Formats: sequence, C-alpha cells, structure tokens
Amino acid sequence: MPDTHQPDLARLTPPEAPLGSLALIRAIIRNPLEALPREAFEQPLTRRTLLGRPRVFVTGPDLIQTVLLTEVDAFVKSDAMRRALAPALGDAILTADGERWRWQRRAVAPIFRPDRVNGFLQPMLDAAAATRDRWLALPPGSTVELGHEMMRTTFDIIVETMLSGHGAIDVARVERGITEYLASTGWSIALAFARAPAWTPYPGQRRAARARDYLRGELLRLVEQRRRLGSERDDLIASLLAARDPETGQAMDDRDIADNLLTFITAGHETTALALTWAFYLLAKHPEEEARLLAEIGSVTGGATLLPSHVAALPRARQTVQEVLRLYPPAPIIARTTTREVMLGGERVERGANVLLPVVATHRLQGLWPDPDRFDPSRFKPAAAKARHRYAWLPFGGGPRICIGLGFALEEAVAILGTLLPALRLRPEPGFDPGLQMRITLRPARGMPMRVERR
Repeated sequence: MPDTHQPDLARLTPPEAPLGSLALIRAIIRNPLEALPREAFEQPLTRRTLLGRPRVFVTGPDLIQTVLLTEVDAFVKSDAMRRALAPALGDAILTADGERWRWQRRAVAPIFRPDRVNGFLQPMLDAAAATRDRWLALPPGSTVELGHEMMRTTFDIIVETMLSGHGAIDVARVERGITEYLASTGWSIALAFARAPAWTPYPGQRRAARARDYLRGELLRLVEQRRRLGSERDDLIASLLAARDPETGQAMDDRDIADNLLTFITAGHETTALALTWAFYLLAKHPEEEARLLAEIGSVTGGATLLPSHVAALPRARQTVQEVLRLYPPAPIIARTTTREVMLGGERVERGANVLLPVVATHRLQGLWPDPDRFDPSRFKPAAAKARHRYAWLPFGGGPRICIGLGFALEEAVAILGTLLPALRLRPEPGFDPGLQMRITLRPARGMPMRVERR
C-alpha cells in the first residue's frame, strides 16, 4: 500500500478498480504485480475471474497455512509457473510435484544441513571481499549498477560452492543466459492464464529458447564430465552425484542433476542478490540503521576482517535481511492450482482454480505488521518473531515445500553485508525511485545505480 512515511521508497500501488480481462492480461505480461487487486492488501481472501476461470488471492496467514501445510495435497504447482520455468528447469525439485518431488527433496536435503552450509561460509566471504576490493579500486565518485554487482558476487559463490570453479564454465555467459530466459516469462504466465496452447509463439521466445538450451547443455556437460573424470572438489555436483533417496536408494541421472543444478543456480544466486540490492537501498535511506549495523560488525570483528565464526554473532544484520525480505520478497507471488474442491476459511474453492499467494501483500497487511511500509529490523527480534503467526512471513514459502536453500541464503546475505558495509557507503541519487517489477523474482524496474564512497 502507499507509504505515507517514506514517499521516496519503492512501493506498490495496486489498481483502484478491478481490471477487465484484456487489461489484466496486459498487466500480467508487463508486470504481474500490477495485476494484484487492491483487496489482496486489505483482506485475507479475494475472489476474481480471468476469462471465466476462478482466481483466488489468499493473504491471511491461517489460510496460507491451509494451502501450504494442512491441505497441501489439494494443491499443485500452477500451470502458469510450470510453463514459465519447466522448459529450463525440467522436472527438478522446484517444478516437480508428488512422488517425484518427494524423492528429490529427500535426496538433496542432507546437502543443505547447517553444518554443510557453515562449510560454505569462507567462499562466501572470499567472494564478498573480491567485490569490496574491486569497488575500492574504482575512481572516487564512481557509480555501480548494484543489482548486477550483487548478482556477480552471488554467482561467484555459486560457482565455487556448487559447480566446478571458474575455470570450468563461462560465468558471464551463464549469468546472461539466466537473465535472458527470465525476461519473457511474463508472456508464458499470461498465455497460461489465457489457456493458450503451449506452442503459442510470443515475443522473446527464440531468445529465451537459445538461453535455455545453452544453460542446460553447459550443465549437462559439467555433470557428464564430473561423472566420467571425478574430482576432489566437495561441491554441489559431487553431492548430487552421491545423493541417494534414504528410503529407496534411488540416485539421480545426469539430466536430474543438471536440472537441479540449474534450479539451485537460478533460485540461489538471483534471490540473494536481489535481497542484498534492496538491503543496500534501504540502508541508504535509513542511515541510523546502517550505523547500528556498523557498530555491531565492529564490536564482533574489532575492526578486523569478518571471519566465518563471526557471521552467527551478527543478529541485527540477520534481522535487517529478514526485514528486507519482508518489504521486498524476491519471490513475491506463490501460485498453486487446486486438484479437488477445498474449503478456505469458509469459502468453497472449486477444483482447477488458480490460487495465488501474494507474499508481497501478506508482508504488508496492516493487521499483521503495524505501520507496514516502515523499514524496522526490530520486528525480527526473537520475542517479536515468536509472537507472530508462522505464515505471516514467507519469503521462502512454507510447509513441506519451504525453500531448501533458506539457511544458505540467509548466511550468504549476512556474510556479504558484513564484509561490504564497513568498507563502503552506497548511495542512490536523491529522489531516485527504482520501481518494482516482477520477472518471476522482484526486481528494481529501473535498476539500482549507486554511488560508491569509501568510509
């Protein structure tokens, strides 16, 4: 909803009146956030139709819990999101349903245990230090495109912790391929909502297909090479090659592994990069919060280099990241389709309905979050967080399908923030509004140019 306290912050402005079908389709193609009804920001459940098909917007935490947990068997991944993502990600852990999802989840779960994630902290800090040094070498007054810089940093971490190192893959080409593929996903989603055949052509389709083919081909090549030649590296490829379903002993074939690698790369590097981009933007707008973080980091490190053992001792930094994820959740909408009739808060929802969980709206419901547009990391102090409904904050989803990389992402964001912030001050131009745009993830519509200053 409009932010009366900080009018220069990027914000959502839902339409005053319901959109007609044609306007709605145009909005979905251009920016699906513009298709969210105003009522979704004000009440727990809102009904709409699109071309005769029911659409149900669910924002109340109790009802979200029904969708993601208590009646989870009545919901599957939406046709629209599968159509947007499955051509690139195949039938991997993010896009699969049913037993195929379950066995993949069981097989990869040990890879993301806290002890394994802690082992990745040093590569995270090394990548952040490389970014810091690169920025410190810039001429005074230089401007960087922060979104790109953060994606470069998190992609460096992905390459070192999940792939075979920088020598094995064209990092810039892979990063570009992911951006090119996601650029036209609005069309895929809109055409699915319009029930157009899957073969329907759309602008950007060929470019997206080329990017998809390159990405899948490169990752399949890496997996085949590693299976054939082996390696001493203890990275995600090695873990996926060794992974077995603990119940059945089933292993992944090369295609399964390549699809899951691309899933973790796409979901892992972009979402954390976006969270950091919004974090630096919000801290620039709130220098008092920036000062609190600097004091915390300084007290933990004594002014020395941030070490892996320091990351767990930065609670305010972690709370800052959590509040950033509330205001600008990287995955702003969760989409499901009902497989049977189901009751949601006394409302009968028919089989085949599109059920949309606008996380970005739940995160700004007045009844859940006092003064919801205000940036306030103290909302995530332990007592405050414990008192809140479990499904009031869900940047990583919830229920059995909660993001498996949640711990990795939070540790990574804190490590990067704790490394960059003491060395550099980032500031946008006065009055700059980056805007909000959804391309599967929540991005600054106009980028995030930031002036870099030494502290």
